[in-house]
Amino acid sequence: MPAPIPATAVPAHPAPLLHRWAAWSLDASLVAAVSLALVATPLAARVGVLDTALAVLLDAMLQPMLAALPGLPTPAQLLADDAIRVAVSQLASALGSVLLLPLAAFVPLFWLYASAFECRHAATPGKRALRLRVVDAQRVGPVRCRRHALRQAAGLLSWLSVNLGHLMAVLPPRHQAMHDRIAGLRVVTETDAALSRWAQAWLWLQAALVCAVLAMSIVALQARVDAALVRALG
Repeated sequence: MPAPIPATAVPAHPAPLLHRWAAWSLDASLVAAVSLALVATPLAARVGVLDTALAVLLDAMLQPMLAALPGLPTPAQLLADDAIRVAVSQLASALGSVLLLPLAAFVPLFWLYASAFECRHAATPGKRALRLRVVDAQRVGPVRCRRHALRQAAGLLSWLSVNLGHLMAVLPPRHQAMHDRIAGLRVVTETDAALSRWAQAWLWLQAALVCAVLAMSIVALQARVDAALVRALG
């Protein structure tokens, strides 16, 4: 792990957005693993409810579709079906339950994790690995812990703005994201070098994992559609 930058040093370079993402995703992966471990049992039960709700919706949709052959019902006709409307509502409720549970664990844990590390070291482990540091936007010197905590809390606004708050970090001269501006801080790096090879490999691994998850989701959905067809056709 690189040695921390001295508190009196003033790194000349704002941290590029890609460097910030690589650092954040390293930290988020650690916290996400702990969060999922904490909620694994109730999450598995909620995933089962979601799977059942999806099966009910597919069954409800296939019946009018098969009845309308060789034509197809319009979306308006499908949505007018009471069974489909109820099934859609149940699926949306089950999906929200599955998504909210890990988020409810992740958000406070990440706030504590990032606030504590930045308070003590001015950087999380992910930032230290990328040679990044959170400093005062106006002066040299240590930053009070409450400002680091405020920055992390304000990060929710950057996410809720559909990431427009994060994209503000590309704007000169200080390249501050929305939550940086709220706390009066900025993220800097001691070098303007490009991402290291290991950091680039980490980003490519994330892209590969996203593609793999999408592919697995499509395969799983197709399997459930096939099962619904088997049930509908007897």
